[in-house]
This record gives sequence, C-alpha cells and structure tokens, in this order.
Amino acid sequence: MARTIPDSPTLFVLLDRPDFSVEKKAMAGGLWPVVGLDEAGRGPLAGPVVAAAVVLDPKRIPRGLDDSKRLTAEQREALFPKIVGTALGVSVASVSAEGIDRSNILRASLEAMRRALAGLPLSPLLALADGRDVPPGLPCECRALIKGDRRSQSIAAASVVAKVTRDRMMIACGRADARYGLDVHMGYATPRHRTAIEAHGAAPRLHRLSFAPFRLGGEPASIEEAGGGLGFDTADAA
Repeated sequence: MARTIPDSPTLFVLLDRPDFSVEKKAMAGGLWPVVGLDEAGRGPLAGPVVAAAVVLDPKRIPRGLDDSKRLTAEQREALFPKIVGTALGVSVASVSAEGIDRSNILRASLEAMRRALAGLPLSPLLALADGRDVPPGLPCECRALIKGDRRSQSIAAASVVAKVTRDRMMIACGRADARYGLDVHMGYATPRHRTAIEAHGAAPRLHRLSFAPFRLGGEPASIEEAGGGLGFDTADAA
C-alpha cells in the first residue's frame, strides 16, 4: 500500500537563519514599508531597555543577519554600520531604569518599541515585533512573531541595532563609574556585578530598583518581572 503524502506542515521546524519571506508576503499584499521591531536589555539589573526599528531595503539586505544573541560582539559591531548604511530607515529609543521601575519591564520594552517606530523617517504600513506582544499605540498594523529575530531579517536587523546601541551605552556608564564593571557585563547579574552591589549599593538612576536584589519593600522580584528569568542569566552579557 502506497504511503500518502501529508498535507500538513512539519510538526517541528528548526529555525536556521532569518529570511525576508514574511516581508515579501506583506509586500505582495500591498503592505509596504515593513519595519522590524526588537529590544535589548530586558534582563539586566542596570541600565535602560533599548529598542530599534529598522526598515530594510529589499535590494540591499546585509549578509549575515541573525538573532543578535547568536552573534559575537565583533559580528554585531561589523553588521551595525552595514544595517545603518543600507536600510531605508533606522530609529532607536529607550526607557530608563526609572521608567522601568514606574511600570514594569514588559511595558517598558513595548513602549521603547513604540518610540522607536515613531522616530522613523518614513511611515510603515506593517510592523513585525519580536515576541508575543504587540506594542500599544502604533500607527500601523503590527504582527507579533515569536522568535521573530530568527525568522525575519527585519527583526534580526533591529535586534542587532538595539543590542549594539545598548552595549555602547553601558560601556560609557562603566567608564564613568568603574565600581560595577558595567562595561564588561552590560548590567547583567554576574557574580562580579552582584558583589559590587553588595559593596556599594545601587547606583542612582542606573540600577532597576524593582528588580532583585533591590526590590522595593524587600521582596524578591518574580521571574516575569525580572525579564523572564534573564536577570540572573549571564549568557547575554557578552
């Protein structure tokens, strides 16, 4: 008996590198420009959350785009000028540690994305946002893509721009105040950072007091409030 060919997609799809297929489908449906949105810095104990909005030129997409977490610092730095130099529009925005404390890290991340899109020199008809949530208040249609930085080159480009920008900000903070080593771990909860906090306390306007170990009122922050557990993971501190 001959085997039938299933008409359903493969149950498990291994994502390799992002491509431009989501954007091309949107363009075919009349939705252009398409902007990718992503953020960096949800998990650290210090510094802002930074978001980027990138509208790629379909004819000049830089090679090597990928989720910024799968790239080395050197690869991200090399891609950054290529993205900025070829994209039709690039915008970056942030929400400070104090702003994060006034709301929460999820809301601050989405607000940073909204601000980044608002700063673009052109008006997109579709936004592709990394993650599960659509930033509120956008002037265009938006689709949330889980693991979007591994699916969409526009989101991957935004992830690189956001990460490089935030890293540069934290390096500058580390040079201005060498006590915490921010230029090394970018504000993540490494042993060195936690030891420095125990010795010097929180840096005003720089540390997120709603995160453990600062937690206002003395109670530890939940995993969700600490950025999905990333606040205690040093993997993204490179």
